[in-house]
Amino acid sequence: MLARVPTPKPFHKTLSLSFPIFNLRRSLAVLRDGISQPEASPMADDFAKAVEDGIRLSKRIYFGKDRSVSPPKTESMDKSLQSYLPTAPMVYAVISDPAIVDNPDIPSYQPHVHGRCDPPALIPLQMNGITLEVYCYLDTAFVTVSGSWRVHCVMGSRSCDCRFAIPMGEQGSVLGVEVEVPKKSYCTQLIAMDDRTNVEKAVRPETGGFLKPHIFVLTIPQVDGGSNLSVKVSWSQKLLYCNGQFSLGVPFSFPEYVTPAGKKISKKEKIQLNVNSGTGTEVLCKTTSHPLKQQRRHVGKLDFLYEAEVLTWSSTDFTFSYTVSLSHIFGGVLLQSPSVHDVDQREMFCLYLLPGVQQSRKVFRKDVVFVIDISGSMRGKLLEDTKNALSAALSELDPKDSFSIIAFNGETFLFSSLMELATKEAIENATQWIGMNFIAGGGTNILLPLNKAMELLSDTRGSMPIIFLITDGAVEDERHICDVMKSCVTNRGSKSPRIHTFGIGSFCNHYFLRMLAMIGGGYYDAAYDADSVEFRMRRLFTQASSAILANITIDNSDDLELEVYPSCIPDLLSESPLTVSGRYRGNFPDTLKVRGVFADLSNFVVDLKVQMAKEIPLDRVCAKQWIDLLTAQAWFSDDKQLEEKVAKMSIQTGIVSEYTRMILLETEEGKKAAGSEVSKKVDSRKQAESKGQKIILLPSLGVGFGNLSATAENIPPGCEAAKLPEAAEIFVKAASNCCGKMCSCCCCMCCIQACSRMNNQCAIVITQLCTALAFLGCLSCCSEVCCSGQDGG
Repeated sequence: MLARVPTPKPFHKTLSLSFPIFNLRRSLAVLRDGISQPEASPMADDFAKAVEDGIRLSKRIYFGKDRSVSPPKTESMDKSLQSYLPTAPMVYAVISDPAIVDNPDIPSYQPHVHGRCDPPALIPLQMNGITLEVYCYLDTAFVTVSGSWRVHCVMGSRSCDCRFAIPMGEQGSVLGVEVEVPKKSYCTQLIAMDDRTNVEKAVRPETGGFLKPHIFVLTIPQVDGGSNLSVKVSWSQKLLYCNGQFSLGVPFSFPEYVTPAGKKISKKEKIQLNVNSGTGTEVLCKTTSHPLKQQRRHVGKLDFLYEAEVLTWSSTDFTFSYTVSLSHIFGGVLLQSPSVHDVDQREMFCLYLLPGVQQSRKVFRKDVVFVIDISGSMRGKLLEDTKNALSAALSELDPKDSFSIIAFNGETFLFSSLMELATKEAIENATQWIGMNFIAGGGTNILLPLNKAMELLSDTRGSMPIIFLITDGAVEDERHICDVMKSCVTNRGSKSPRIHTFGIGSFCNHYFLRMLAMIGGGYYDAAYDADSVEFRMRRLFTQASSAILANITIDNSDDLELEVYPSCIPDLLSESPLTVSGRYRGNFPDTLKVRGVFADLSNFVVDLKVQMAKEIPLDRVCAKQWIDLLTAQAWFSDDKQLEEKVAKMSIQTGIVSEYTRMILLETEEGKKAAGSEVSKKVDSRKQAESKGQKIILLPSLGVGFGNLSATAENIPPGCEAAKLPEAAEIFVKAASNCCGKMCSCCCCMCCIQACSRMNNQCAIVITQLCTALAFLGCLSCCSEVCCSGQDGG
């Protein structure tokens, strides 16, 4: 006799009906949140809501009596949506039809569910094993995560899409993803922008891309219930540096509901860490989040390993910090020959300088002008965070420093026509002035305030002139601005102001800001996510104000031809190491002489030891810096050949660029997939054609070159329009047809935008009203045609 399997509680989710306006409710809610709260990310908010729905939906799954893991408790539903965003590599089942949700091993009697999930729910899959490998070179870390997940929530006879979410660390750049499922395998590759042969034209946003600036998502189509997925993902990220200490942080905190149900299931967790500082000096481990065991120790190198059977997965991010024992400025030069597949066959070099840990190191006296965008798009939280960061920067100035503030939109507003000493009284006056004059409104004009800042800093003596430019918009005369600033820098020489730039959101031209910083010998940073604006802006203010060595130059012999990135070497900061790299022809000497000036105006000269980088892949370590800087130069000069060079370099190294697109290659079992090694990525399209692979084009992963129309309309960053679901698109098409019969001042799309500001109760009332009017219209038709006895034909 068969034992009866208990019936789970019915799934109480509001499902979409056939009437199109109900399918819009979620999308309208997302649009409403994005408009009323510019700091929110519509895509991330929608993703978090889908995960919340998926966790509720997972209550339908019956694990049997012998289980060690319970489904999420009801009170967890009260968490904020941010708590449902991934904090470690995760895989989700994409559920449109809730009826397919069940245990593939133990089918149960499920209550029938009507309707579909629109947008689809995301059920986190259970994880069977995870391995983290990290290789640290100089200031860059290369991270590889390999894991196994099981589609534990879908009937064995059904299938669903599976979505991967990969959160990355500081300035993370995805390098590649490889996936194996039964009978198929997938891998990502990069192709040139104009290489679209045999690539699927229909690109859905949910196929892949960035959910948030640090979270990469990718969807694998139609995976059978009960199947196991093996995933390998790689990315690069920057190491943080503070007080002589390098720090690494990798998202590695897994929620409890990804732990497999059942006591007998093996759960293996492994972390491998390799550090090569490149300095050839002693490296000391300071802190670690996981119980690492030292495997090997050499001068400048450390190897660690952690491997264990666990009851639950890691609940904390993996962090590690180490110091290089140096009490003074120290540096070196590393050389490497190019590979046979390298786009540029010139030799490579990388020069680094570490500030050391001398706490008494004197920083330069500063004359600082803050140039702040207060256009209409900066309204709300963006402007408040900017004001907070600016106030903190003013409070950190030395009384001997001087400062001024220029707020700009279409006009400029000056705190003072002269530079003011950073006394307590002046800072208080500046704080009051900021509160009264930082009112968001108007357009964006960058050249006018920059010229004014140059005038304010035209007569600085014995101090370092600095300009901080903060903006969230793009302007039409950006190349002209670069030309004007380049001319100013050339005319003033070593006394020209350092120009540090900070971009907010995706509407500003980040390559213009990067180029401007390169021209001005400054640093560039950005906050693509509105939530990180204050933190990153304060960090830029603090770091860029801590210069201890300026006017750095390299003595170059006649038989050595150097191409340095960036071309104008920035200052060495006490809060950050300096790394410049590039290509060369000729013979490097045994030592390279570097010169500079200290804050007390004394000269600095050091002979840096030159050595071959035997175990450090310089081409990978320097690739992102080269691609970013060359892209800025290609934009500035409008050089098509340089664009092609960047595209080839991007394909070769796996670093995403503005001139390449990522594709997903699907290979059926029995057909060998194109290799993921760099040497096999040169012509992915021809490889795919010869092997009969399916190629899917993913959405563009670049940040673009600014959005002039969004800037002109003063659209706040983070308010990009969310893509409506399929049913909503049908409704929009129907709306566009009826608009032709209505007056031009009103249309259904206007109604949709207006509905984005409604609450749910108001939307329900309008829906009921529309339904009633439609019903009355049917009654009127019946009374006039049918009931009157007339022939309707």
